[in-house]
Amino acid sequence: MAMSALAAQLGGRLGGEVVSADSMQVYKGLDIITNKVSPQEQRLCRHHMLSFVDPLVSNYTVVDFRDRAGPLIEDILARDKIPIVVGGTNYYIEALLWKVLVDTKDKDTVAPAPVPDRKVELERMDGAELHRRLRRVDPAMAARLHPHDKRKVARSLQVFEETGIPHSEILHRQQQEEGGGPLGGPLKYPHSCILWLHADQAALDERLEKRVDDMLAAGLLQELRDFHRRYNRQRVAENRQDYQHGIFQSIGFKEFHEYLVSEGSCSPETSALLLQKGIQALKQVTKRYARRQNKWVRNRFLKRPGPNVPPVYGLEVSDLLRWEEDVLKPALEIVESFMQGREPPAAPVRMERDAHENKRSHRVCDVCDRVIIGDREWAAHTRSKSHRHHLKKRQKLETAGGAAGSEGAGDSAEPSVEDSVSPSL
Repeated sequence: MAMSALAAQLGGRLGGEVVSADSMQVYKGLDIITNKVSPQEQRLCRHHMLSFVDPLVSNYTVVDFRDRAGPLIEDILARDKIPIVVGGTNYYIEALLWKVLVDTKDKDTVAPAPVPDRKVELERMDGAELHRRLRRVDPAMAARLHPHDKRKVARSLQVFEETGIPHSEILHRQQQEEGGGPLGGPLKYPHSCILWLHADQAALDERLEKRVDDMLAAGLLQELRDFHRRYNRQRVAENRQDYQHGIFQSIGFKEFHEYLVSEGSCSPETSALLLQKGIQALKQVTKRYARRQNKWVRNRFLKRPGPNVPPVYGLEVSDLLRWEEDVLKPALEIVESFMQGREPPAAPVRMERDAHENKRSHRVCDVCDRVIIGDREWAAHTRSKSHRHHLKKRQKLETAGGAAGSEGAGDSAEPSVEDSVSPSL
């Protein structure tokens, strides 16, 4: 909520308009669980990209978002106002900042009937088979993607099928354009900056848990019941519920699945246990998502120096009682400096990086039977408890096997049947 609150306040103070870059907030409904900006904050300035997609639409993509949000931003700029993008969803924000997407839809063709989404069709296939297909047509992209990441693998296959060009080649061409770089093609808005709200981890976790409690107090359960009854009950009855696409993948909805489908058909005690299970799951997934967001900022922006990366300014939000001093006032100074072409009083956040680190290295851990992408991920894996456990287990088996072989060799000159076949097993 801190991000949306700051965006609304900046818009109100500086004559800006807010563009939401949240993939779940584009859908109508589930306002509480998707954490949509409050009506009070919306009154501070105009907001865009909220609640305009039907909940049953499952193939709304980041390309659709870009094609609608991009002209909105251009219109805001043409009216001499400031577009303030707030979010949200990582790749939605990236799609607005850089030329990073591949168009595969024919905008000039109107189909007489709904056209099946090829990516969704591919995602229904076996993950290993998908990755094998990608290795055949685009080995460079296959080396960058984990075999378990079916959505990205399917997207790369879709791009190749619908354009005839390997996805990796298209991305390489974008990066080679003038002003391009590791993150994609040229920066669309060269005078943009990023405000990164961050907090002490303990303070953030406590605040996120309280946010879930506040959602419950605001009527979260009734919102979920109503939405389930209108849009999902029949899908569950027909065993065709899909928590991987559209609004049904929203954090919070699937966590209460067991509670929603069993409410009224189980004992009050069981229902209460399922409710608590859903609440705790929502708190845990919310905290994990916040960690991923911070990791994304560090990896995508702070460790990618270059002309096509906007400067990132950190704002400390650990103590909300210091909102005016630590957040609003410095944010206003930074944005006003950019508007006036001055150097902001605050320095952008810098982070050291390893120039030799390969984020796309591809390794197979034969001990754990896992594919690991990236140098840092490989180092973390080899230090993990799971890897050490499997390694220790293998070493014990090898030691036991060696000892048994030594004992058998000295038993007698006439080997038994068991002795004679054991080396070949």
